Amino acid sequence: MSHSNTNYKEFLTGSIVAVITPMDTKGRLDKQSLKKLVEYHIESGTSAIVSVGTTGESATLNHKEHIDVVRETLELADGRIPIIAGAGANATAEAISLTQEFEKSGVVGCLTVTPYYNRPSQEGLYQHFKAISENTSLPQILYNVPSRTGCDLLPETVGRLAKLANIVAIKEATGNLARVHQIKELVDDNFVLLTGDDATALDFMQLGGKGVISVTSNVAAAQMVKMCDLALAGKYTEARELNKLLMGLHQQLFVEPNPIPAKWACHRLGLISDDTLRLPMTPLTVSGQQKVEEALKFAGLL
Repeated sequence: MSHSNTNYKEFLTGSIVAVITPMDTKGRLDKQSLKKLVEYHIESGTSAIVSVGTTGESATLNHKEHIDVVRETLELADGRIPIIAGAGANATAEAISLTQEFEKSGVVGCLTVTPYYNRPSQEGLYQHFKAISENTSLPQILYNVPSRTGCDLLPETVGRLAKLANIVAIKEATGNLARVHQIKELVDDNFVLLTGDDATALDFMQLGGKGVISVTSNVAAAQMVKMCDLALAGKYTEARELNKLLMGLHQQLFVEPNPIPAKWACHRLGLISDDTLRLPMTPLTVSGQQKVEEALKFAGLL
């Protein structure tokens, strides 16, 4: 795939959900709830679903479960909404093998996080993503989230990687708005900038970003779609009015580590049957519940 083939731009725009992985009380995938979530996002107009990203508890699913959840999501979507597979790992060989699992599956691309824990150099990061891109034909979305990984994919390295044929976008989740301009200077117009930070998503789009891979969208899908559509149409005043209602969610869905609050909120809204998480994630505390409840009310969702 080359940058001249820009059909990936259609789904890499607006509100993309980093969907939770619903689990039953025994911690297994809850397929009925997943079906409900997929339908909810199709009805709400969400641009695409990221399956098994950070919010999908990728860190606590084993290799087989990870693949099964993505395949199940694809099956439920049945071509009605694009599915992006989370495919990152901190060993390059593992990231390649995960990516290759999805090669002919029907996913539209892979979201690949920077290697966590082992803290590679910029050259190491470049070689990691280059190796993945050389072993797949799927469009690759770089994912930079230093607060979770302990390493930062710098704009200069993004610029180098953007020259590789199937590296088409970045999910830039530092919340540092200066990055938009810094990256834009170094990439061509076909390279898509997405944010992973709901609280600054509107500002990110106003500076030239194309959308958000969103946690808030798990519970306020239609509102996030509308806010992004307004921003991309240059209607910033209206977008800001709507974003004010969502700001509590942007913040309180991180009152405890993601996806703890998002799962509780989805359960509270009846989108999933249970808010089970896998250890070391623990259920949302009572004080956390009160904060998320208030944010849901303020956004008009309860």
